[in-house]
Amino acid sequence: MSDAARDEGGCLCGAVRYSLDRDTVATANHCHCRDCQRSTGGGFVTFVALPESGFELASGDLGAYTVTGDSGGTVTRSFCRACGSALYSQVSVMPGFYFVKAGSLDDASWVKPASSYWVSTAQPWAPAAEGLQGHARNPG
Repeated sequence: MSDAARDEGGCLCGAVRYSLDRDTVATANHCHCRDCQRSTGGGFVTFVALPESGFELASGDLGAYTVTGDSGGTVTRSFCRACGSALYSQVSVMPGFYFVKAGSLDDASWVKPASSYWVSTAQPWAPAAEGLQGHARNPG
């Protein structure tokens, strides 16, 4: 991973740190599903998706919580055990990918979401972003 493309992130308390290779990021999106709303405490989550080869956990003690998604596959959300910060998810329907929460990046100014998922459950106080392609559920 080159230093130019390397971005770092972590949790609120600093116990968990990671790095990722920005050049491997496949996409960035918003998700308005109820599980993302509940896990973040907000109206949606913004994430970047990248292959596991572009992600490196540097330190920290992670917890994880797994749910069964609408597709029947699982979604495992990893978080800091000390402060509870959401860091990334892995989904069984896309093995080998990390879905890193953009808010956990030290500098997320470069993240440019391409679309919004689960706009059918977007809250009226946090609607899907205008100008982005919206999907009623997961695309595909």
